[in-house]
Order: sequence, then structure tokens, then C-alpha cells
Amino acid sequence: MKPHTLVYAKGKSITLNLPASFDIEIAANGLKRVRFFAKSPDGRIFATGMYNLSDNKRGSVFILDGWDEKTHRFTKITHYLDHLRNPNNLAFWTDPKTGHSWLYLPLTDKMVRYRYKAGDNAPTSAPQTLIHFPDYGLGYKYGGWHLTRTVEVVERNGHTRVYVASGSSCNYCQESEVLRAAIVAMDPDGSHQTLIAEGLRNAVDLRYVPEVDGGALMATNMGDDHLGRKLPDDTFFEIATSGELPRNYGWPTCYFAQGKAVHDATPLPNLKDAGKLTNGPEEVDEEDSVYGKQNGVAAAGTNLAAGGGHEETDPNAALGKPPTPLRSCQSVPPAYTTFAAHSSPLGFQYFPQGDAVLGGSFLVALHGASHPSIGTGYRVARFTPSNRTPQPFITGFLARTAGLPKVHGRPCGILRIAPDTFLISDDYLGLIYYVYPHAMDY
Repeated sequence: MKPHTLVYAKGKSITLNLPASFDIEIAANGLKRVRFFAKSPDGRIFATGMYNLSDNKRGSVFILDGWDEKTHRFTKITHYLDHLRNPNNLAFWTDPKTGHSWLYLPLTDKMVRYRYKAGDNAPTSAPQTLIHFPDYGLGYKYGGWHLTRTVEVVERNGHTRVYVASGSSCNYCQESEVLRAAIVAMDPDGSHQTLIAEGLRNAVDLRYVPEVDGGALMATNMGDDHLGRKLPDDTFFEIATSGELPRNYGWPTCYFAQGKAVHDATPLPNLKDAGKLTNGPEEVDEEDSVYGKQNGVAAAGTNLAAGGGHEETDPNAALGKPPTPLRSCQSVPPAYTTFAAHSSPLGFQYFPQGDAVLGGSFLVALHGASHPSIGTGYRVARFTPSNRTPQPFITGFLARTAGLPKVHGRPCGILRIAPDTFLISDDYLGLIYYVYPHAMDY
């Protein structure tokens, strides 16, 4: 691994380690919690920004413009949309019958779509709302309520379906709403909604990979936080989109350990005993948090479903009811691969076989443990369908000084833009990195 020191502001830098055959540079800086990327039908690169860790309406969709081949930087950032509620990702789709293109944007409380025309720097028509989501719970920094929603549009066998993942409202609880910890599918106009997956605590990235198993919908997923520093595994799943649906991927009462589904005998908490559920036998220091001091809030509140036991109207009740927690893990689908506990897998990208170095590989951004002393994640990992043991590809986002952990950055989204060439977002520093083969002749 070769170190690269990147200066992103006056007197500030980050040193990242990559294989010697790759270089890395900063392509954009000064962004507010930049998250995921998407290419528009006219080949432009869009990115989302959630602004900060709070539940806010200050998020944005950016267009990364003015690519400079010499400096490897975007010279212009265009704000396509602002004043958004926690935009995590976006997706484009062009209707083959009409030729009209659409931008799909999932927010905490709903998913909307905008008509998109080549060269647009702002929407030219009002958004259409396709679905509403449950949108209340505890503050994000306490680890329980997941604010992000993730969309993927899949065209397969002449049919198009739109898939949206939403995380749980808690760390470990019985949910009261059907689209918590779940994935829903729908037609491009929002019709024919169907629940296809449940029991996914927080599937933050969702992508269709045509090259795997004849076409596979893949998802990263994060395990819960009450079993200590070494459990449970974080997971990467191939999501079933046909057959008997929805499939249950285990949460809350089945977790993964050493790649195997294990039943969790911990009693599910209720209003009277929520505070009794701890982080396991090896407690973490409440001040050891990338989100700042939490003052014990995480020990109780995150272990209750949203609403704290109060009855709320489920906006998606027509899809069914939340699943009963599993009493056996025999029916839980196997994980495609797993990561060390608390690694927090977010964005991923598959590189097609034609790429000289990365062809046939997945890269996954491991955002890192919220308690840095745990030390897991904080890297980009690589694995292949034939060898599913993740290996480090980019490190340096976490370092130790005098034995104490120091967070330097947190990788988030990944987008392949050319053979063996990709962008990575860092939502901790507000940076976008450009990674490319060292031997390329620019």
C-alpha cells in the first residue's frame, strides 16, 4: 500500500493508503455531508448532500461540473435542488415508450420524482410524490432512528421496477410500521407497490448488478448495537426479487456471527425496560463517539420503536403488517459476504470484467464504527463473487496517535466513471476523491 497525502484546506490534510498501481486526488471539497452519486442520462454526475447529522431540511442535490483533465478536479458545483429533507441518494430512469427522463429522489418522509431534460440545472416542473414513509423517531446521532432512504431503478426482461430501502426506527425492537427495516418495490409511476424484503436493519445502498447471477439486486446492511464490540457481523445481501415475497433477512432477532445466522435470545425491550438493554459485556465510553458526547441517551431511547409505544397511523398499512420477530433463523437468507462488527458498510460499486485491475470486483465503503475505539471500518474494502473475503483497498481514514483513535475521514459513496476509475465521497470531511490507475496516460 502506498501513502498519498492530500491537502484539502489550509493546514489540513489526510493521508490515504492505496495499492501502488492506483493514485488518488481530491476532486471537490467544501461540500456538506456529501453522500451518493448517480449519472444522468446525458452523462453528468449528480451527488447528494445531507448537510449535517441532524434531521434537517437543508440537504441538496449537486451537479459536479467542469471536469479539468489536468488537475482532476470539478471546477464548478451546481446546486440542482436545495432545502431537502436528508437526501441520501438518487437515481435516473428514461421511459423507453415516451423518451421522458425522470430523477427519483427519496427523502425521509417521501419519495418524489422530477422530469429531467438534458442540460437541466434545476427542475422545470413540480415533483410527483410516489410514496410516503414513516418519518419520526429519535435524533439521528443517537443511533436508533435511520433517516435515510435509498432508491434503485431496475430494468429487466422488458419490465421496470423501482426499489426503495428504509432503515429501522430503533436499534433493537419490534417495529409498529411495515416500511421500517424493509424494501418496497413499485412501478415507475409509484403504482403496484409490493413489499419484497423485511428484517434489514439499515440497507443504506441498493444496486442492481447485471453481471452477477444473471442480474442481482444487492444491498449493504448494518447490524444492531447491543451485542458488544465484536458482534454482530455487518452484512451484504443479494436481495430476492421473485418467488415467495417478502423474504425476512433476520433483524431484530437474528444476527450474523462468522457468516452464520444466529438467534438472539435478548428479550425485546418495552417501555418499562428499554434502558436495561446495554451494549453488551464490553461497554463503550459514551464520550468515544464520532457524533460527540451522547450523555447516555443511546442506552434507552434507541431500543424503542418510533412513537415510544404511542399509536401512530401507518402510511403504508396497505402493504401489510410488520413481521413478527423470528424465533428461528433457519429461513434467513445467507449473507453474500460479511464485515467486522460495526464496520458500517454504505456505498458499493461492482466493476465489470473488462476493467484491467478491478474487473469482477466489488468495492464497498466501510463508513466506520460510531465509537472509533472499536476500530472497525474506516476503509474501502474489495472482494469478488468467487472470493468473498473482503480485503483492504483504501485505508487511512482512521489512525492512532499515542494509542488513541483519531478519525480523519469516513468513506461513503462510490461511483465508477471509467475503467478502474471511480469517485468516493467522504461525508465527514465534505470531500470527493478521484481514484485512477497510476499507469494511465492523461
